[in-house]
Amino acid sequence: MTRNRSLGAEYFDRLYSACPDPWNFETSTYETDKYRATVEALGSRHFGNALEIGCSIGVLTSLLADRCTRLLSIDVNRYALRTAKLRCNKKAGVTFARMLVPNDFPPGNFDLIVLSEVGYYWSKADLLRSIGKIAVAVQQKKGAVELVHYLPKVHDYPLSGDEVHDAFLADGRFRRLRSDRTENYRLDVLTV
Repeated sequence: MTRNRSLGAEYFDRLYSACPDPWNFETSTYETDKYRATVEALGSRHFGNALEIGCSIGVLTSLLADRCTRLLSIDVNRYALRTAKLRCNKKAGVTFARMLVPNDFPPGNFDLIVLSEVGYYWSKADLLRSIGKIAVAVQQKKGAVELVHYLPKVHDYPLSGDEVHDAFLADGRFRRLRSDRTENYRLDVLTV
């Protein structure tokens, strides 16, 4: 692991080849509680056009879909996307695309971008590039950005959860609307 290089598609290909749900999203009480807190932190607002970066197998996607008219969920792993599509096949307005942010980024403006458990896979340079693209994508609609990241240090990851959140907050375009911290994760809702 190097802090100067993002974890790429091959890293996630290895994980999903070894286990179809490498983080136990479907069965973990921790994940269930965190997903509930993630959706609740958005308040009662309904979002017209949302983006989820790093949807994995679509467990959070399914919950977000109920709060959005249109939701584009992206991931770098083909297996994860196939599973997410099956999970959400009855959810209206949900589309999926294979993309690797920040190299790929969908065009358009969003009133919500969710970055859950993804930012620490990026190098610092890729995180800063991603922050710039996210800021532009929510700026026109004065949208919200929701960040949720695991806090304990993971040896494989280039960054920590706190480093991801702190980098967003250091960018003068963002201001914090809400912040929650548990022993294991940090959740921030930001706006531009």
